[in-house]
Amino acid sequence: MLQQLTKDVKNLTTDIAKFISKESKNFDRNKVEIKGLNDLVSYVDKEAEQQIVKVLQQLLPEAKFITEENPDFKQKTKADFHWIIDPLDGTTNFLHGLPIFSISIGLMKGNEMVLGVVHEVNKDECFSAYKNGGAFCNGEKINVSTTKKMSNALLATGFPYRDFDKVPYYLDIIKEFMQHTHGLRRMGSAAVDLAYTACGRFEGFFEYNLNCWDVAAGTLLITEAGGKVTDFSNGNDFIFGKELMASCDIHHEMLAVIQKYWKK
Repeated sequence: MLQQLTKDVKNLTTDIAKFISKESKNFDRNKVEIKGLNDLVSYVDKEAEQQIVKVLQQLLPEAKFITEENPDFKQKTKADFHWIIDPLDGTTNFLHGLPIFSISIGLMKGNEMVLGVVHEVNKDECFSAYKNGGAFCNGEKINVSTTKKMSNALLATGFPYRDFDKVPYYLDIIKEFMQHTHGLRRMGSAAVDLAYTACGRFEGFFEYNLNCWDVAAGTLLITEAGGKVTDFSNGNDFIFGKELMASCDIHHEMLAVIQKYWKK
């Protein structure tokens, strides 16, 4: 079931990517809505989500939804299956004409991710995985980096756009990573950061203030590509726990730096 379902979801994201790409060419920034502090949304996000939900309801009628743009789909229910969707991860990039944004669709069974698809729109790269099936990019198998030392790593992160109380701790973490790696990148889409880590372009990714729809699909890409995902406490509360670290064999080194400075 999961193999065919993954194929169907990949086809869906290909269609949605075409819609988003077309809209990006002539997007009117006056049509932007503000949901909260630095939290932006457009008709493109909303229309993409509606199209995604409509198709997924047909593919797996018994599943419920957790999505970014529909307030009725914000919370996990008692259903066996939940689709966790971000129709346009990297909305701020999209609105400013920056070419890093993606579609993220994950399927959770109980408390476990069993399917994940991240489609980066601009390079038209579709990253996919299902439980015990490996991870792929445009049909080619991918694996996390073979780098063994943090000193040889390129890392990705994100910056908070609200809830700035922990910024001093975060900046200390960033400072140490800057001094002991090949560098840090801030792409603006957590789903892309995870996909790029899964295929070895980054050795690791860390961020806080994340939502489940930002990371659900990408975390399965990481584990199926041979990587590791934890929260900042080295635990498993990374889908709904608002903080996440994903990496290859440098996980213990990255975790040591984060735990040195991070305060709850």
